Amino acid sequence: MVGRRTILGLGLAGAAVAAVAGTGIGYRNGITRARARVAAIASSTVATRFGDMEYAVAGSGPAVLMIHGTGGGHDQGLRFARRLIEGGYRVVAPSRFGYLGSAFPAEPTPDHQADAFADLLDALELRRAAVVGGSAGALSAMALAIRHPQRVSALVPLVPASYTPARPPARPWTSGEEQFARAVLGSDLLFWLAITASPDMLTRTLLATDPALVAAASDEERARVAGILHDILPVSRRALGLLADARHAGNPEPMALDAIEAPTLAISLEDDLFMTADAARHIAATVPGAQLRLYPRGGHVWVGLDAEIFSTIDAFLRESGVS
Repeated sequence: MVGRRTILGLGLAGAAVAAVAGTGIGYRNGITRARARVAAIASSTVATRFGDMEYAVAGSGPAVLMIHGTGGGHDQGLRFARRLIEGGYRVVAPSRFGYLGSAFPAEPTPDHQADAFADLLDALELRRAAVVGGSAGALSAMALAIRHPQRVSALVPLVPASYTPARPPARPWTSGEEQFARAVLGSDLLFWLAITASPDMLTRTLLATDPALVAAASDEERARVAGILHDILPVSRRALGLLADARHAGNPEPMALDAIEAPTLAISLEDDLFMTADAARHIAATVPGAQLRLYPRGGHVWVGLDAEIFSTIDAFLRESGVS
């Protein structure tokens, strides 16, 4: 869920915070909790043609491959798919390239990630699965539907960080900018300090959501959004994936969307600061027979709409014959 410029902004903010804030018990407790939370999730590892992939499985019923966004991992996938798990689906949540226990190959492209997902489905003996891809995860979700159409029973690009003709290409990073971003994202301390000192700033930049929406939301929704942000820790175990997403989702390539055969529902929100509503419109206009669901407000993490959006996804999967 992070663009190139926001990574640099995070670095500058984190460095500034670090200059004036102390470390100590707060950081040690915070990073210990973060590591314990990830370790407590029952996960497995499977060998793919691009190296090992870590994944977690929860629930029972029709299979749904839940592909996380930037800053995530299998833990974020399970968080996002909580309502699907409760609603009677078997959710398979992998960690994409460079996240948590998954390998980082020489060419971590969405196409290669899609091929690795096909290997995961083989290992789990799943002939087909519905696929939900959130934010940057929508790229490899759509690539899976294009490259392995027989494996995808239904497709849901959710706030997709994908190509749209209306968006100008981003300026490439300089080598200095990339080195700086690598240093910042490798520091759990800097990220913890930034979350602690400037949660609203990170909500706007990393989660592409107006902090005022979160402040006005219910206690449950505020806790959900805070959880998404805090779950990026330990960021050092996600740094390579974040950097790869900055390249691929920060400047996404056009895809052969007209080749997608699976029933498709693109979902986004008009006030998403990453402008994924434009991408969702492009998907719906290009994928044959695709449906489009746009909401006026909610930001990139759909504040106040979690129950409604996943109810919509559930209804779409059932209408598509996912079983």
